[in-house]
Amino acid sequence: MTLMVTEDDVRRSALALPETAERLMYGTPAFYVRGRWFARIREEGDVLAVPVAGEEAKGELVAAQPQTYFTTPHYDGHAVVLARFGALDPAELTELLTDAWLLRAPGRLAAGFERRSP
Repeated sequence: MTLMVTEDDVRRSALALPETAERLMYGTPAFYVRGRWFARIREEGDVLAVPVAGEEAKGELVAAQPQTYFTTPHYDGHAVVLARFGALDPAELTELLTDAWLLRAPGRLAAGFERRSP
């Protein structure tokens, strides 16, 4: 059985990444690395918006796991995918946030993080 992730899980995983800060974006919690957002909890409270490598990657996630990943017309043309808390497990959440962080972190910071990771 998959354990549903919570806002606290998102916060804990996001803030464990180097040089990450939390502040509000459109009135909801968002996570930033050196001023660039890499995750935001949407107004629904149980949906996470994260950047992905491109629209192709977004389409692949949505097609492969539509119960977990989705999009809305608002995000058409943007490399951002939405993820349902209820369908994510903690390991998948950590991977999703780490990938988004690596996309948005400055090159040297990301390279240093990748070298330290197992």
